[in-house]
Amino acid sequence: MKTMRFFLIKLFGAITLPMALLACVTINIYFPAAAAEKVADQIIEDVWGKQPAAAEPASKPSGVPKKPEKSSRNFYKMPQTVALGLLNILISPAQAAEADINIATPAIDALRGSMKARHGALEAYYDSGAVGLTNDALIAEHDAAAIPLQDRNSVKKLIADENNDRSALYREIANANNQPEWEADIRGTFAKQWVENARSGWWYQDASGAWKQK
Repeated sequence: MKTMRFFLIKLFGAITLPMALLACVTINIYFPAAAAEKVADQIIEDVWGKQPAAAEPASKPSGVPKKPEKSSRNFYKMPQTVALGLLNILISPAQAAEADINIATPAIDALRGSMKARHGALEAYYDSGAVGLTNDALIAEHDAAAIPLQDRNSVKKLIADENNDRSALYREIANANNQPEWEADIRGTFAKQWVENARSGWWYQDASGAWKQK
């Protein structure tokens, strides 16, 4: 009798928890983070060109495999496994939508072209450390001493123009997908991907704002 009561309690919890999670998924607007990273990488590669690939770290051994659980424990986990499987099926359409971030608009194309044309002038300043990537997906002066005196005003203008285009780009991507509330998430995604795609030796800010060299 106690065993049956315990099983019923487990069954109730296993079903109600995934259904509660499902309610949260259907109420909240889903931000497709993985798709956002892909389009960010696509735009960055277009603007900067293909950067040299970093060496991959050596793979670690997988370790000792876990022993299979006893059949009695698997019996009690079975309802939860079934319920979570159902939840995965119901959420999958939202996950499939990750492939559909729209970046094909005239406004986005114009911003990409403007940034690509400017990169030829900025690249030398990234290489010298004069300019670096900020943690809010923009750029800033990092080392004024690395900028010749006669070039400082032109570099300031390059930075200002680049930041205007970047901010407009994040806003336009959100608007192109009819989700203006995504702008902050898109900016955060680009902040990470600019650094991921940066060349070795370039400078960037970490989450605290401290400058580091890649």
